[in-house]
Amino acid sequence: MSSKPHVIVIGGGSTGCGIARDLAMRGLDVTLVEQGNLTHGTTGRMHGLLHSGGRYAVADQASAKECMIENRILRDIASHCVEETGGLFVKRPEDTEEYFQKKLEGCKECDIPVEVLSGDEARELEPYLAKDIDKAIRVPDGAIDPFRLCVANAASAEEHGARIETHAPVVDVLKEGDEVVGVEVEHESGPGKRVHREPGTREEIRGDYVVNATGAWAGQIGEMAGLEQEIEVRPGKGVMTIMNTRQVDTVINRCKPKGDADIVVPHETTAILGTTDVEVDDPEDYPEEQWEVDLMIDTLKELVPIIEEARTIRSFWGVRPLYEPPGTGTSDSTDITRDFFLLDHADRDGVENFTSIVGGKFTTYRMMGEDISDHVCDKLGIDAECRTDEVPLPGSDDFSVLRDYMDEFGIRSPIGRRSAQRLGSRTDEVLDYDGPNPVVCECEAVTRAEVQDGIEGSGSDLNAVRLRTRASMGNCQGAFCCHRMAAELYDEYDEETAYTAWDELYQERWKGERHAMWGRQLSQAALKYSLHGTTMNRDKDAATTDTVISDFNAFDTGVGASPSDGATGAAATDGGKRGDD
Repeated sequence: MSSKPHVIVIGGGSTGCGIARDLAMRGLDVTLVEQGNLTHGTTGRMHGLLHSGGRYAVADQASAKECMIENRILRDIASHCVEETGGLFVKRPEDTEEYFQKKLEGCKECDIPVEVLSGDEARELEPYLAKDIDKAIRVPDGAIDPFRLCVANAASAEEHGARIETHAPVVDVLKEGDEVVGVEVEHESGPGKRVHREPGTREEIRGDYVVNATGAWAGQIGEMAGLEQEIEVRPGKGVMTIMNTRQVDTVINRCKPKGDADIVVPHETTAILGTTDVEVDDPEDYPEEQWEVDLMIDTLKELVPIIEEARTIRSFWGVRPLYEPPGTGTSDSTDITRDFFLLDHADRDGVENFTSIVGGKFTTYRMMGEDISDHVCDKLGIDAECRTDEVPLPGSDDFSVLRDYMDEFGIRSPIGRRSAQRLGSRTDEVLDYDGPNPVVCECEAVTRAEVQDGIEGSGSDLNAVRLRTRASMGNCQGAFCCHRMAAELYDEYDEETAYTAWDELYQERWKGERHAMWGRQLSQAALKYSLHGTTMNRDKDAATTDTVISDFNAFDTGVGASPSDGATGAAATDGGKRGDD
């Protein structure tokens, strides 16, 4: 039995993984529990922006300053997760000069490096910007891979002795009197679980302290702990749309007060358009609507007109876990601060050994982890310093994205560069593969060596492999690689496991595609269906336990099928039109 204090962290997003890493590096015994895969919640549904703080420099300067501090740190400790794109706040003729100047001065007040560019200078940097852009403010925004970053934090935590338990939702917070003493989790049957437990069984995990880092679910965990005061998390839904190519290589922000559809983030091989902000009641119940997808394209083409000519490959949505302190009474969720708050429930509610961390931004996840780790160590009488701002994450030490691996590993140099960007300093370790190393996913240039490395780290869960490697996340959305990824499970896993993992990967890809069914993307979806549902007979495959895969069946159904069954509805049957076009 370990004599070290045991801390349980609930939530496997960026904040939870950051806390687990920080506490484990300080020598504590740590268990992290997550209801799904890592990044299951908000972290896996963000637009990939590494904030400079520029977006908050006028209305929320405290958050802006935190973002700039952490921006600099993440470029050092997570270099293999960051693309240093830079960012522009662009002004159109109808946007006010007054706000432009407020943005400029706000950035300076928040220690955000800025440079004013003329319209011609901005277009020289980004040729596809609209011809009538007046001018722009250049800031050090970047693009960041949330999946890679989260996995790297979890891997570092494990290297320092932490237990990372996925597919294990908390069903109860254990209390003895006014003290929280642990949690009860129910192990699910999802493949790739880190610690084997019989599906459906429950486990009591006891500890000296429990940290609630569940974001939009923080209030639900608070209820399980019997808190008298509600944790006032107000989920704000944001929808994003992914285009099939990068129209820009710089983050493009609209220089105007808050509003929907005002940012384009270049991300890997794609561009992500964002976003909306609609308050919802339940973090699990926020269906996307077609108007939100239309809004992205119709509004952002004013900044980058060529967007209208691109193909929309999928859309996705998430909720911002905004925290509103009691008594604030904000009527508009967009007015709620993006700052984070540490809620010590001993002081707040009389419940000992239990703290929640709420609010904040993805960019500030490490700072949030440091603050709550300081707090937990203070509570437990541990004298240990934070080192997460200095020690590189796995993959970011001795990192170079420019090495040419063609001769060393026998693969084409563009493939080698993409692999190196993802793997960083682990490139030699992973690509030095014993055997043929063909490309499994052409769109994202993912080789067998990377897929096998992902399987080694994630088990048979191909969606977890996807998060580690980006395989199936490119232009074809898995049309040409889903079956190849499933084949890589042979011969370590049996046939039933491989089929189950294959089907789960299908359904996860389809979930984001079904709201983007018009024009060329409709043709792409039809091709994918023909390949998998017809040629491979996956809609009626006698080798599986299910005789009909419901979502492929719904594809045939068209109008009248329930969206909850995966039907495309009018978007897939309107002759390739989008909205009223």
